[in-house]
Amino acid sequence: MKITKYGHACLFVEEGEARILIDPGIWNPLPDAENLDMVLITHEHQDHVDVGQLRQVLERNPDAHVLTHEGVGELLKKESIPYLPIEAGGRADVKGVCVESVGTDHAVIYGDTSPCRNTGFLVAGRLFVPGDALHDVPEGVEILALPTGAPWMKLAEAIDYAKAVKPRVVFPVHDAMYTDGYQRGLIPRIIGGALKEAGIEFHDLPQGGSVSF
Repeated sequence: MKITKYGHACLFVEEGEARILIDPGIWNPLPDAENLDMVLITHEHQDHVDVGQLRQVLERNPDAHVLTHEGVGELLKKESIPYLPIEAGGRADVKGVCVESVGTDHAVIYGDTSPCRNTGFLVAGRLFVPGDALHDVPEGVEILALPTGAPWMKLAEAIDYAKAVKPRVVFPVHDAMYTDGYQRGLIPRIIGGALKEAGIEFHDLPQGGSVSF
């Protein structure tokens, strides 16, 4: 599996013959991936789906399907962008690669109410991309795209979540609000150091970087 991080929460995943883009939002460069099969969207916030950017991605990839839940679907309907709906626990096949939806709620930012729906995506039974939530813990995850910064979390929660999921390796996402020095310095030291003690590898993946697992 090859993973390219465009920035923030936007990932390009190549597994077998499948080419999958995840969460093209406003805090990442316009993805230039071609021959896409599917675009996965975890939730409706603009740092995960920017309609203008999504249109450009689909214009470049006219055969790609958008897969998301009905919450995002309402936004896409208003923009006349077709999509395939998926419910929590639902599965889709992308050229022999299984994509499974995990969870229903975005993390609470303040108070006790989730601001919107959210689905994590388990890709090929290996990579888990949780979106904006740390309360769904799928089993058997090998690679975790770990949120490291958000108004709904603190670093200790990211560490505890990774320990609960128990992947072989994690890499940071949801980090565009940090300076480069904070991303490349403090995050690997604090999160990476704590996870190393638990036997979990922290792979620092910067914007524009790629890694194969």
